[in-house]
Amino acid sequence: MTSCGCLVLEKVEDHGGEAAAAAARGRDKAAPADGCGSCTGKWRSRSEAIFPIYVMGSRRASTVAAARSIVDSAGDPIWEAVKSEAKSEAEKEPILSSFLYASVLSHDCLEQALSFVLANRLEDPTLLATQLIDIFNDVMMNNKDICRSIRLDAQAFKDRDPACAQYSWALLYLKGYQSLESYRIAHVLWNQGRKVLALALQSRISEVFAVDIHPAAKIGEGILLDHGTGLVIGETAVVGNWVSLMQGVTLGGTGKEHGDRHPKIGQGALVGAGATILGNINVGEGAMIAAGSLVLKDVPPHSMAVGNPAKVVGYTEKEDPSLTMKHDARRDYFEHVAIRFSDDTANGSAVK
Repeated sequence: MTSCGCLVLEKVEDHGGEAAAAAARGRDKAAPADGCGSCTGKWRSRSEAIFPIYVMGSRRASTVAAARSIVDSAGDPIWEAVKSEAKSEAEKEPILSSFLYASVLSHDCLEQALSFVLANRLEDPTLLATQLIDIFNDVMMNNKDICRSIRLDAQAFKDRDPACAQYSWALLYLKGYQSLESYRIAHVLWNQGRKVLALALQSRISEVFAVDIHPAAKIGEGILLDHGTGLVIGETAVVGNWVSLMQGVTLGGTGKEHGDRHPKIGQGALVGAGATILGNINVGEGAMIAAGSLVLKDVPPHSMAVGNPAKVVGYTEKEDPSLTMKHDARRDYFEHVAIRFSDDTANGSAVK
């Protein structure tokens, strides 16, 4: 069997992630002799080295440094976990064995399995699954950025969404993950100049998943779209790495302006359910936007904005909220508390 050419990941040092340790248990250091997740060779030898690239609870510096250490090497622990989970589920639920074989076990790598799953979700009478599989495979097998992103996104879902107990669940059942990876394919097509096809995919993604992301938008890696329903991201929006977006979030323009007109969301930010962020404004790194907030002005880094219109109610230098997934404003959450409850004073807390 020939190598598929997909990205495989280097193990990194354990920073204390229990989920990552569990993912690494039970695997030999030698990679399988065939396949893609399948490529020959051995894991790079590092003491107690594990996947994932980042671990929930790690400091920002360690997560970013680990992400940059991704290189081509033998083995693919995410894909191995997906296959193992699919085999186990097929034994528990024989009625799903054909589905799991067609979706996972018949494929050589995560890219091929994801192409199959997405194509069968997005097909319609005039855009056949077989055509979409060819398009999706061509994009993913020849773009290492996507190869890396689909794995970091899967890890984000597994780490941050309590409802995602297995990697395979994100691939097979969670439309937040499926819509995000579909967008990534449309984004590559857009950048290749195949804009009509990219827009056709955007339209179909919106119909199937109720997630509307313009293919020109720029979205980083390690992203969680929790539930995803009702999410809208405009053409010139930029979303940094490790961001978590809940359902019903809008990153929109303010009306008739042209050019760069959509929000920029900093690395590690958490945007709560139903939040609306409008215009070419910046939400700083590690910021939190509370559910239902309307944000019309810049939000400083490591702050929490609440309300309509949104005001800053606190600051933190602690872990990025996108990783902790803490949506509340408990006093012990902030390192520097600036909460005011009166209507007429916020001690300079209005969003600047």
